[in-house]
Amino acid sequence: MLIPKKNRVEVYKYLFQEGVLYAKKDYNAPKHPEIDVPNLQVIKLMQSFKSRDLVTERYAWTHYYWYLTNEGIDYLREYLSLPAEIVPATLKKSTRPLNRPPMGGDRPGGDRPPRGDRPPRFGDRDGYRGGPGGRGGGYGDKGGAPGEFNPEFRGGAAGGGGFGRGRAGGY
Repeated sequence: MLIPKKNRVEVYKYLFQEGVLYAKKDYNAPKHPEIDVPNLQVIKLMQSFKSRDLVTERYAWTHYYWYLTNEGIDYLREYLSLPAEIVPATLKKSTRPLNRPPMGGDRPGGDRPPRGDRPPRFGDRDGYRGGPGGRGGGYGDKGGAPGEFNPEFRGGAAGGGGFGRGRAGGY
């Protein structure tokens, strides 16, 4: 497919800047949502990059996702005449501090309170659940069949009664 150089450079700049690119699988879309280029041209350019192993492609839920490989970074750096100091956003280190407190502390469990000090997980539901200690609706230990219950299985394969494969005399 013939693609104007202006559109090709626009897609290449965006891909190098971000390190990733996506496109909806809609060949008739007038333009890509992020770049002012027809969606079909974006898909075809990335298809060409994929065949040369310059990007890796993922497809999910009617969207293509392309990720630059190291070879793709080198190719785009040469094509766009960029210095080696400029890298895609996916390779830049995040400058924001971590909001999580460091793990550790005096206890082996970290900064968490011991399990006994925690509030009940489903506090308002404990009233109707049976369990050890007689909590709940007074159902006892487990509930279920009484101790004198003794089920009998009559018939079966040897007795001739039963259905399906257990029936005597074949099918």
